[in-house]
Amino acid sequence: MLAQTGLSKRQLRVLEVIREYSEEYGYPPTIREIGELVGITSTSVVSYNLNVLQNKGYLVRDRDISRGLRLVDGLDDHESPADGEGELAEFVSIPLLGAIAAGIPLPVPESNAMLADAESIRVAREMIGSPRDVYALQVRGDSMIDALINDGDVVLMRHQQTAENGDMIAAWIKDEKATTLKRFYWEPGRTSVRLQPANPLMDPIYVHPANLDIQGKVIGVIRRLG
Repeated sequence: MLAQTGLSKRQLRVLEVIREYSEEYGYPPTIREIGELVGITSTSVVSYNLNVLQNKGYLVRDRDISRGLRLVDGLDDHESPADGEGELAEFVSIPLLGAIAAGIPLPVPESNAMLADAESIRVAREMIGSPRDVYALQVRGDSMIDALINDGDVVLMRHQQTAENGDMIAAWIKDEKATTLKRFYWEPGRTSVRLQPANPLMDPIYVHPANLDIQGKVIGVIRRLG
């Protein structure tokens, strides 16, 4: 079987790890993560095996993008691509703009807004639809655990400045110069907006509308393993 594919056991395992990781998280692993999962201590050895897989048509590497691996779709571990056949799994690159608090508001450095300096992650297009105005933030805290968003997860956000009741948003609290992940509620009879956690042990935050900027709405979650 290995002779038919022209791949070593290690290279087959690398393919398997990339596929399983991508299915779990929605984006491919880094070279270091591949090494840890396959049992290779040298990143140069991982890179060598990725080059072999690329040359044989099993994946495409984009060296200018973090996690820039794309598997060729339609192959199992024992099939070889025929003359370039097979469609590339459709991933899009999304800027990871830093962290967002899911507890008390977290100050956001101004540099987080600079897309040119941002790390990128690859996500399946089907998770987000159009990538226009989409960005990612890593969650810190556990105030949204009942919404199945845990510390270390990554939330996918679509930039917008309005929200409807129940939307999960990135809320910028102006006087604190901080942002927080909460559900948005505008309640009749109140002069403030309620930012509601999804944790019964935490209290809501009430903010005057003039003191609040909505920076985006959650459209997806990439869960941290473990």
